[in-house]
Parts: sequence; structure tokens; C-alpha cells
Amino acid sequence: MDVANVLKINKHPTLFKRFPEILSVTNTSKRQANWLVYGKQITTDNIEAINDAGLSAVDIVAAWKVGAYDAILIASELTLEQQQKVIEQQLDFAYVSDIPDLSMPGVVVLDMDSTAIEIECIDEIAKLAGVGEEVAAVTERAMSGELDFEQSLRQRVAALAGADEAILTQVRDQLPLMTELPQLIATLHHYGWQVAIASGGFSYFSDHLQQQFNLVSATSNTLEIIDGKLTGRVIGKVVDAKAKAEILLALAEEFDIEPHNTVAVGDGANDLLMMEVAGLGIAYHAKPVVEQQANVAIRQADLGAVICILSASLAEQRLAW
Repeated sequence: MDVANVLKINKHPTLFKRFPEILSVTNTSKRQANWLVYGKQITTDNIEAINDAGLSAVDIVAAWKVGAYDAILIASELTLEQQQKVIEQQLDFAYVSDIPDLSMPGVVVLDMDSTAIEIECIDEIAKLAGVGEEVAAVTERAMSGELDFEQSLRQRVAALAGADEAILTQVRDQLPLMTELPQLIATLHHYGWQVAIASGGFSYFSDHLQQQFNLVSATSNTLEIIDGKLTGRVIGKVVDAKAKAEILLALAEEFDIEPHNTVAVGDGANDLLMMEVAGLGIAYHAKPVVEQQANVAIRQADLGAVICILSASLAEQRLAW
């Protein structure tokens, strides 16, 4: 385990000074709290702005740190106007009434492209192969749900026919990790959770991430390569939205994890089924169609936000916070 990257979850004197009202909150109020607001720093000015957007002030009942993040638990309703104000303040929010329990065994399944890593691998391969604009346009439409995923994938892969395998190595060796991916995985492992990747991308890259981060599985599509050249075809069944959902459920069964304690994180339309079957579906800097249907949307924060959200499950166990 990469202990250095674990995000510590603890109370902090600065938050008690900033929000002294939490010192006199009853345990009952904490148990009834359903909303979480979090970000790299939550100031009293932020709270005043959120209060001004609603009919009444938010009722802060607990506050803690998750690594460098501030997190506050709110017992009052967070209105739509206040939710919008949270976003305008460069903060995030989540409804946390029935989220998975971080203290119990669980599994997180991550999408890869634009979730675990910053790029869409097929677009980067296409750029190096000289068909970048053509492929990127199809990728954008597929991730927005405008095109059938399998059909669009095969169309994009076909455009890569004849490209040199060395291009894949070049992309893999410069693979940009999404900010706080190592911290997210290290913290989940610290709490005994399993972490996996289910991707409509390619095994050339997901296998690399599995080895790098000791993931329990990494399932994605395999590009056919003959004599060092891409043929423009994928081998075997395409990993589509249905396959991603099946992967999550299979992992939960394999590790005897309650379905409620499963989390799916993704950004594209082909992640929606996986999010639907998970105990918690998280849209990460996602397309609008995905944000609208996910349980929770991370709009501002980095991947450590997943731990911020799950940390709210510990509040009732640590009512002294």
C-alpha cells in the first residue's frame, strides 16, 4: 500500500474555529444531515453566499478534513438555488443520505479515459496516426450519447488501420494520470476496498494501470496487432455500457460485497448503466447527460472528491467530530 498517498480523514482545529456552531450540535442533528459541501477551502464568505441564495441559512452540523479538502455536513435542505451557488463558489456538493459505508468492504469501478487518466487514448493514437480530427469528432459524439458506442468504436478503430504499434507505446509511456488518482486508490486500499477499471478503451493502457496501482481487475478492449501494425479491428467482444455494469456486479459477487457498497465513477454515456447498478454512481467532470442521471456529480474537485463523498458515511460513527 502507498501509505504516503493516503488521504487522511480527521477533524481539524481550523474548522472548529471557522465554524464554531458545530461544537454545540446534538448527535441527533448529525444523524439527520443529508447534504455534504466540500472543496479545497470552504470559507465563511462561501457560506454567506450560499445562505444568501436560499430562503434560510444552511445548518452546519459537522466539519472535517479529507487530505487538503474541507468537508461540511449540512442538516438543512440545500435548495436548487443554493446548489448552484455552491458551484459558483468553486465548491462541490453531494446528497449523502444513503451512500456506501467506507468502513465496510466495498468496490470502486473507474472508467479509464477522461476519468482515471486525462486523455481519450484513441484520440491520442489517432493524432499520431494522422487521423486525429476525424476520430476525435466521433469520440465526442459517442461519449455524449449521440452514437451507438460499439458502432462508433469500430468506426474509430478502423481509421487506425496500418498505424505502427510503436504509437501505442508512445502514448502509454506518457499516460497522464488524472489528478489525485494515486491518492484515491491508496485511500480506498487503506480502507480495504477493491479498485478496478472497466473501460471502453484499450487493454494496452488499462493493463499498465492495473500493474502500476495493483488494481483487482482492468477490463477493456484489445486492439488487433499483426506484424507490428494495427489492423483496424478489436479482438473479441466490445466492452460497452452493458459489459461495464456486468463487471461491477461480478466484482461485488466475487468479493462478497453488498451491492449498496459499490461505486461507479465515469464521465461518458457508456458509464450510465454501470452507475445505475452501483450503490453510488458518480459523474466525474462529465458530459451533461451523465451529470443529470448520476447520483452525484463532481464538477470542481479532483478525484480525491470520491473520498470526500464517502467520508460522510463515517460521520455517524465519529459523532465526536
